[in-house]
Amino acid sequence: MCDPVTEYTARLQQQESEIKSLSSEIETLKNPQDLFSEGLDELREENARLKYRLNILKKSLQEETTYNSKSMININQRLQDIFGGAIGVACSDLENPPLAVTPSQQAKFGDYQCNSAMAISQMLKSKAQKVNPREIAERIVQNIPDNELIERTEIAGPGFINIHLKKTFVSKLLTNLLLNGVQPPTLDKKKKVVVDFSSPNIAKEMHVGHLRSTIIGDSMCRLFEFLGHDVLRLNHVGDWGTQFGMLIAHLQDMFPNYLSVSPPIGDLQAFYKESKKRFDEDEEFKKRAYQCVVRLQSKDPDFIKAWNLICDVSRQEFQKVYDCLDIHLLERGESFYQDLMTEVVKEFEERGLMQLDEGRKVVFPPGQSIPLTVVKSDGGYTYDTSDLAALRQRIFDEKSDFIIYVTDSGQAVHFQVVFAAAQMIGWYDPKVIRVEHAGFGVVLGEDKKKFKTRSGDTVRLMDLLNEGLKRSMDKLIEKGRDKVLTPEELTQAQRAVAFGCIKYADLSHNRINDYVFSFDKMLDDRGNTAAYLLYAFTRIRSIARLANLDEAALRKAAETCEIALDHEKEWKLGKCLLRFPEVLQKIQDDLLLHTLCDYLYELATTFTEFYDNCYCVEKDRKTGEVVKVNMWRMLLCEATAAIMAKGFDILGLTPVQRM
Repeated sequence: MCDPVTEYTARLQQQESEIKSLSSEIETLKNPQDLFSEGLDELREENARLKYRLNILKKSLQEETTYNSKSMININQRLQDIFGGAIGVACSDLENPPLAVTPSQQAKFGDYQCNSAMAISQMLKSKAQKVNPREIAERIVQNIPDNELIERTEIAGPGFINIHLKKTFVSKLLTNLLLNGVQPPTLDKKKKVVVDFSSPNIAKEMHVGHLRSTIIGDSMCRLFEFLGHDVLRLNHVGDWGTQFGMLIAHLQDMFPNYLSVSPPIGDLQAFYKESKKRFDEDEEFKKRAYQCVVRLQSKDPDFIKAWNLICDVSRQEFQKVYDCLDIHLLERGESFYQDLMTEVVKEFEERGLMQLDEGRKVVFPPGQSIPLTVVKSDGGYTYDTSDLAALRQRIFDEKSDFIIYVTDSGQAVHFQVVFAAAQMIGWYDPKVIRVEHAGFGVVLGEDKKKFKTRSGDTVRLMDLLNEGLKRSMDKLIEKGRDKVLTPEELTQAQRAVAFGCIKYADLSHNRINDYVFSFDKMLDDRGNTAAYLLYAFTRIRSIARLANLDEAALRKAAETCEIALDHEKEWKLGKCLLRFPEVLQKIQDDLLLHTLCDYLYELATTFTEFYDNCYCVEKDRKTGEVVKVNMWRMLLCEATAAIMAKGFDILGLTPVQRM
C-alpha cells in the first residue's frame, strides 16, 4: 500500500510536468491567455495546495515521535508553521505574506490568535485589490490541515482567528515534561557562542559598575548552554598597558626581593593609588615606569614575573566575587592579543584600508562618523586595535557563529565602528555570523543618581554582596525563619535570598535601561522579586511533602495518571507551563532576559490562582489529616516546580527546598 507522502510526491511531480508543458505551449501562442490562463492558474493553485499538504504530511511523520521525544515543543512555532502554510495557499499570489501568531491575552479569545488577515488585506489594498479581512481569514482557516494541536478555530471581529488548543495535546506534553525533565527544544544546529562579559581591570577592585555585565553575561551563557550550544565564557580583563609600568616600578621599590619572596600586597587598590600618585608627581619615577613598560613588552622574564604577581593578587580578589555569584569564566585578557594586533595592523595596511591622520594610523569604516585609531602617533596600539584583534581571533580561530559583547551602553558606538571595520575587511558576513553588543544602562542609587557610597566613592562589589548577606539574614530572622530552619538551612536560605535578589533585581529590568538599586525593594516578598519567587517555589515543594510524595512517587504517578485540565485554572496553568520554550526563543532573538523574569512571575501568580481554586491535598477539617490526594493536580504542582527551577538556573538563582 502506497504511503501518503509517496502518493503526494508522485502527484506533485505529475502536476509540475503538466505546468511546464502548459507554460511551454503558452509561450508559442500569440494570445494564450483565453485558452490556457484559467487552467494554468487552477493547476498552479492545486500545485501549491499539494506542496503544502506534502510538507504537512512530512511534519506529521515527525510529530508521531513528538510524544516520545524528550525535547520540549515550541507551540507558537508549530502554530506558525501550520498557519504559514495555510496563508501560503490562501494567498498564493502574494510574496512573503505577513504571519502573526501570538498567545491570546484573554481566555474568551482562545489560546492563541492569528492576526494576519488584516495585514494581508492592507497589502492587497496597496496592489489595488480590495478584499475583506474576514474573507481572507476564512480562506486561511479553510486551508488548515488536520493536526495534533488545534481543537478548533473561530473568526472574530474584523478578521482575528482565535485558536483553541486540544487539551489532550497539552496534557501529553505535560506528561512528557514530567517523565523527561525540562529539556531544551530540538536544536537545528549546534552553534559556537562566545560571550565577552565582566571584564574588570587588573590592580583595580571590582565595583558596582561590573555588576551588570557579570550578572547579565552569566545568564546569557546559562541560556545558550541549556539550549545545547557550545559556549565560551570569556573574561576580557585589562591586564596590559602603561599602568603596569608604574605598578612594577613601585613593586621594585616596595618589595625589592619580590623575585624570591612573594610580596604581601594586602590591598592592591591602595597599592595602585600609591603608584599612580608617584607617577603623577615624580618625573624620575614616571621615566622608570615607561622603561618598565618597554621591558615588559619585550617579555623580560623578571618583569613578566612581576606582572604575573600583580595579576595573581587581582585574580584572587575577583574570584571572591565570582564564588559568591557562582560565576565561571575563562580569563583571556588584553595581553593574550598582543601578538595578534601586529597581524591586524599589517592586514589593514596591505589591503589599503589604513590612513594617516596627524601621525596616527586610522581606519574609516563606511557609514561610521568616527574612525578607529589602530596605531597611535608613538607607535603604540589602542583599545581599538585590541578589540579588532579579539574579534578576528574569535571569528577565525574559535570559528564562532555568535559573538556577544556584554558592556555598558556607553560603548555602543565603539563596538558599532569595530564591527563595521571587521565587515569592511571581509572578516565576517552578518547574515552568516551574528556579532552583537548587548548594552546595558547604569546602576542608580535610590536618589536616582549614579550609585556611590556616602563619601562619593564607587561602591565595591564585595561590600555590596556582604551587605546583601546581612540584610537577607535580618529579613529571615524578622520572619522567624531562624526558629524553624536548621543552622545549615538558614545559611543556605540567606545566600539564596541575598545573591538571588541582587541578580534578579538586575535581570528583571530591561537591560537597556538604567535601574535603581534598592535592597528594601529586592528583598520584598511581594511582587516581581526573587524573594517572592523563591518563597513561591518552596511553597510548591512543601505541597508534595504534605502529601507525603517524594520524587520517585511523583514520577511513577506521571507514567499512569492522565493530567486532567477540566478546571479553567488547571487549563490556564498547563498552557502557561508550555510557553517556556517560546520565552527562551524570544530571548535568543533579542537577548532581553527580563522576559524570562516576567514569565516566571506570571507562572508563580498563575499557580497561586490554580492552588487557591483547585484542591490538591484534601484534609479532614477536624483532625487535619490528609484524606485525599488529587494526583493529577500534584503533577501540575511538580511540573510548575520543574519549570521554575530551570528558569532559576538560567537566571543564576539557587532555590532551596525550605525557607
